[in-house]
Amino acid sequence: MPEDDRRTIPTAGPASSAIDTFLKQARQTPKRTVGRLIFALDATQSRQPTWDRACSMQAEMFREAGRLGGLAIQLVFYRGYGECKASGWTVNADDLLRRMTQVQCQGGLTQIGKVLANARRQAESGPVAALVFIGDAFEEDIDAVCEKAGALGLLGVPALMFQEGSDPAAARAFGEIAKLTGGAHCAFDPSSADALRDLLRAAAAFAAGGRLALRDLTGGGRLAQALPPPSRRSGPAG
Repeated sequence: MPEDDRRTIPTAGPASSAIDTFLKQARQTPKRTVGRLIFALDATQSRQPTWDRACSMQAEMFREAGRLGGLAIQLVFYRGYGECKASGWTVNADDLLRRMTQVQCQGGLTQIGKVLANARRQAESGPVAALVFIGDAFEEDIDAVCEKAGALGLLGVPALMFQEGSDPAAARAFGEIAKLTGGAHCAFDPSSADALRDLLRAAAAFAAGGRLALRDLTGGGRLAQALPPPSRRSGPAG
């Protein structure tokens, strides 16, 4: 190596010590964590119009969450005969939209129990801020599903159950799931795109920033009222 090059190599001394101290502090500084939200949808045949609307609105979830620190989302859906799929985690709105637009709704029965079981597995591997579910029906054994909801609640994952329409069986089941997980049950008019948009933005804000993030947010007040008192749940702080 040429003499001039050797003289440019740092040697032990005050500057080197300062760099070592900086690197040590950087390693000890907690990394900024991004909240994780499971976005689950009923993709049976009756849900195609709402699925299309949700596709167009999902970018707003990322924008709202990004304002508060960011969010990683896992897409889960069920359709057809026993098909229930979960994607990997993504922090990219375009990636989520690409995955959603590849899905075509198919006739079949509800599989909410599988959605809850997946959420439990995810929560056992790392914190999950919330499960958001959009559906319009319930066709399963309520006791079996409630058992899964209770297990999810013990892990501190609130289920935000957004019900399209007013089916009474769905209302009872969604309400029980919300209660057992410390979450919320909110029904919306399927003809109102604004109602669904507001709920999704509020859900993203809650997952990324906790209950305080719902203040002054359209739709946030409704979700805040549907959630149980803070002392009864162990999800996002605030």
